[in-house]
Amino acid sequence: MNRLQALFLVLLLGFVAVMWLGTGRVPPPSLIQSVPLIVESAPSVVQPETQITQIEKPLIIPVAGVRPDQLLDTFTDSRSEGRTHDAIDIMAPAETPVLAAADGQIQKLWLSERGGTSIYQLSADQKMIFYYAHLARYADGLTEGKQVRQGETIAYVGDTGNAGTGNYHLHFSIAIVSDPNRYWEGTNVNPYPLLHK
Repeated sequence: MNRLQALFLVLLLGFVAVMWLGTGRVPPPSLIQSVPLIVESAPSVVQPETQITQIEKPLIIPVAGVRPDQLLDTFTDSRSEGRTHDAIDIMAPAETPVLAAADGQIQKLWLSERGGTSIYQLSADQKMIFYYAHLARYADGLTEGKQVRQGETIAYVGDTGNAGTGNYHLHFSIAIVSDPNRYWEGTNVNPYPLLHK
């Protein structure tokens, strides 16, 4: 029995009870027992964050020297044009090394109005995209298609794009993707609980 059927039976039983109570009589136990009320527990929903921890070794904070207790959860913060942040900002001095959060491949080096100098990295299992934005510059030798190891320096913290002059930080997001070639699409998941351990 699915949840819709269970809800229907609950409503039916409630209707029968109201009808009987309206007559001033108590419905006989046999009537109540004849309604097969089976309320199934809702199927367990696996949060995207849980999916990541099941398929990926623990991520590291992608900025050198930043501790978990220094992170702020800005995932649901509002941004311009009615957008939600869908990422966290990791504050750090200019030119602090940006590290690969996990093993994977550099999918795209990109320069955009909002993100400035940025990187899309595909996870080793090709199920996630890590997005690093507002970078000052890339690490020497970083190219699209390069395989990187967790902890490897891939760039440096900056204030490019719409970060604001002197607002040095890494904009870091994670998305679960169904097609690694469409790295700009996916379901965003909050990096904060995955890094704040």
